[in-house]
Amino acid sequence: MAAEAESTAPAGEQQTLVKFEREDGVLIAIIDNPPVNAGSWGVRQGLADAMALATQDNGIEAVMIIGGGKTFISGSDIREFGKPLREPQVPQVIQAIECCPKPVIAAIHGAGLGGGYEIALACDYRIAAQDAVVGLPEVRLGIIPGAGGTQRLPRLTGMSTAIGLITSARRVPAPEAAKLGMIDAVATGDLRLEALRAAKALAGEKRRVRDLPIPNEEEERIRAAEAAAMKGARGLLSVPAALRVLREGAGIGFDAALALERAAFDELRYGEQATALRHQFFAERQAQQVAGLEKVAPRNIETVGILGAGTMGSGIAIAFLDAGYRVILIDRTDEALAAGRARIGENYAKSVAAGRIAQDRATQTLARIETTTDNEALARCDLLLEAVFEEYDVKLPVMRQLGALAKPGAIIASNTSYLDLDRLAEASGRAQDVVGLHFFSPAHIMKLLEVVRGARTSPEVVATALAIGKRLKKATVVAGVGEGFIGNRIYAAYRRHCEFMVEDGAAPEQIDSALERFGFAMGPFAVSDLSGLDIAWKMRQRLAATRDPRTRYVMIADWLCEAGRLGRKTGGGWYDYPPAGGRGTPALETARIVAECRTASGRPQRPFTDDEIVRRALAAMANEAALLLAEGIAQRASDIDLAMVNGYGFPAYRGGPLFWAARQPPAVLEAAMDELAQAAGFGFHRADLAPVLAGA
Repeated sequence: MAAEAESTAPAGEQQTLVKFEREDGVLIAIIDNPPVNAGSWGVRQGLADAMALATQDNGIEAVMIIGGGKTFISGSDIREFGKPLREPQVPQVIQAIECCPKPVIAAIHGAGLGGGYEIALACDYRIAAQDAVVGLPEVRLGIIPGAGGTQRLPRLTGMSTAIGLITSARRVPAPEAAKLGMIDAVATGDLRLEALRAAKALAGEKRRVRDLPIPNEEEERIRAAEAAAMKGARGLLSVPAALRVLREGAGIGFDAALALERAAFDELRYGEQATALRHQFFAERQAQQVAGLEKVAPRNIETVGILGAGTMGSGIAIAFLDAGYRVILIDRTDEALAAGRARIGENYAKSVAAGRIAQDRATQTLARIETTTDNEALARCDLLLEAVFEEYDVKLPVMRQLGALAKPGAIIASNTSYLDLDRLAEASGRAQDVVGLHFFSPAHIMKLLEVVRGARTSPEVVATALAIGKRLKKATVVAGVGEGFIGNRIYAAYRRHCEFMVEDGAAPEQIDSALERFGFAMGPFAVSDLSGLDIAWKMRQRLAATRDPRTRYVMIADWLCEAGRLGRKTGGGWYDYPPAGGRGTPALETARIVAECRTASGRPQRPFTDDEIVRRALAAMANEAALLLAEGIAQRASDIDLAMVNGYGFPAYRGGPLFWAARQPPAVLEAAMDELAQAAGFGFHRADLAPVLAGA
């Protein structure tokens, strides 16, 4: 029977965060720091106390570290990273574990990540539950593992594998982690019981990872892993820093390597990239906090009906299937359903082939989807979501039908990207049950989800939408009703000002190149070609009747569409594309159309520098973002930054357009706003950035 053991530490925070029990000669240190057992100071002190107690007490044969609640140690406390760290820091806890004369066992369930996994690496044995994940995700926070992760992991996995794991920030499922050597065993039954058995089996033996050699490996393989890491770095300084520490640390003594690692960690955590990535980390959590929903319980959603089995509908279906929902996929014809089902099946087949999921799990997941041409099946659903063509003539009849079919308490959702959700909601006859769930393509991969709150959407429905986003593991932001909501409206302003620069003398490829060097995944014109120029063209045609003729309007994109240049799908748009696919190349036909438009506009031509292009494009984003906040369509500046990073390719290590703007010299930003106003001319709405940037 387990017995409570008192901590030898003075009364304080750590006693509530790490609880001690004894069982059969094993001291069990139970981490109790809900909700995710972050490795904050109290946890670190409690673990140090456990090692001191085990060292002093001859009745203790071994120590087990296990998490209370749902997880082991999810990582270090991110809130501490922007300020001096309080001792004991993680390296000191690890030193105490390694110096403890008794073996220490890490029993991992839930997540053992970052500093939590580094603590596990210091232990003499690591056993994990079947559904646990482990990993070192620090590079995605702009830092590197700073408590020995770069030096201990290669000793278990080999250098090339460690490079891939650290620089990709991948969370590794327990079965795979065991195969790679990251853990010693996967529990087949009760984790605590099996960890106790492992502790007894060690019979007092210490098995320190630091004492192991790094396995011999071909240099060519290591170089290939380094090259792959740099290819995926996309401007993150943490990746080359990790590679340097891994490479140099392997050639010097272990303690010297730890000092090298810690110095790099400390330098990075105070840097601009780490600050920006922490901003994104907290923005995602703050976005869940919506005024008025504090005591509102979400509805229970288990069965989701999706109307439309096209590319978007299929992707949305995969997202819900991955999250454990039952899905009913509906389309008008058996052929459309067969194509949708094939897309979904192919997705899981690729995941199995790549080793991301097991075949039995893929089979179980696919067993939760039903396909039918009978819309009446929607009457069985808790959530009815339309993913049909983006036109009122198509969506309004669909919304009327959903309103008639939905059972009491069911939620009706539209995946519209631009259209007036209030108009769609009224058509349903149940506006209080209608919400926008705007997914981004491909829906099962893109992380952003815009929850659009209509004028009559009930608080309970908004709370449910947020809960859905969390279960889908999306970065979820709440938006009000307005043309393009948050992301598409800002992106439209950004693209519009980039088109102004093209009409005034900049080449599309220069603009794309400048913005990609800044860190965007793709420039605006390459993005347009990928998504299809006709999508934005239809939107412009819909708004043409309300456009003031005095407003500046660039015809280039329209003329490209009229010439049949709709992007990649037609082999040419802003760029030309080879039949076999691949990167676009500057197109002579596009250059001819651009030249004709420039002549027709009568505007003077001039060269643009790359710095000017970036400044103008980002200032356009910041200006539109501030207008959205003033209009109440977005809740807070960090929501906008979150949306632009997760849905529109804005580099995460730049923090977002408002984070960027808040860090520009005021005179530079003011000059950029003047340039925007001069370029746009009549109708330009200049935002008051001061109150927005003060809180960004």
